[in-house]
Amino acid sequence: MDSKPSQRNDRRNVATENGLRKIFIQKSDGKKLVGILHETGSKEVVIICHGFRSSKDCAPVVNLAAALESQSISAFRFDFPGYGESEEPFQLDISLRNPDVLHDVVQHFVKNKRIVTAIVGHSQGGCDALRYASKYNHVRTVVNISGWINLAKVVEAMFGKAVFEEIRQKGFVDVKNKKGEVWIHATQEQWMEMQRVDIRSEVLLISEDCRVLTVHGSKDEVVSPADSFEYAKLIRNHKLHIIEGADHEYTSHQGELASAVLNFIKQGSWRQEGASILSRI
Repeated sequence: MDSKPSQRNDRRNVATENGLRKIFIQKSDGKKLVGILHETGSKEVVIICHGFRSSKDCAPVVNLAAALESQSISAFRFDFPGYGESEEPFQLDISLRNPDVLHDVVQHFVKNKRIVTAIVGHSQGGCDALRYASKYNHVRTVVNISGWINLAKVVEAMFGKAVFEEIRQKGFVDVKNKKGEVWIHATQEQWMEMQRVDIRSEVLLISEDCRVLTVHGSKDEVVSPADSFEYAKLIRNHKLHIIEGADHEYTSHQGELASAVLNFIKQGSWRQEGASILSRI
């Protein structure tokens, strides 16, 4: 039986809230991240990443954390820089640093004698999880939920084709929400930086020892399921799971999504994977 993890260091950074634990993590640059730990007392922890212009409180992330908790698996969902409660203002290209942010999160738990057994990400968070795995090779199980591989097509699906011409002519674009408020201010420089991400080349670097599950809804209108089929060709140790009828947010398919993710995570040998992580970080 696993011993209960040491929480001495965590308590200095935690506020208790409705039975969940709010965690404050200081990144390597000194700025803070804010997250919610679904604490079950397990030594193992699964980290869950949200998507673009979302937060730790979006439905797929919250429901996955709750599903893991129901199986006695601790789960941590957090806000990336520029989102939710975490520090730093939002910028279009801020997500380029997310693999390093994930490294800070993993190190936080390792320092507190926890074992990060899997990283799960939805949409942009799925891309972040894959990019983390390609760069650090510390976690042996990654779940990519509807992550993109063709950024331009995703931007077009979200904001329309006209956004490209506007940013070319003006050097920036202001995307407004339904209330007429500026939702995203993006400069041409930021857009160019985002386009330099070559995720196809990056995922080729993911170790064969890392198990990757990609889940995608067949009715996703934001990120094409074709992106996930391409991941299946590029990543060596990969499993693809298509959920028929599901949209990008899995609005009517939360149960099927949770089942697919839980089954994949539980297939791994956690103690063996965790020992490997502790020895390499």
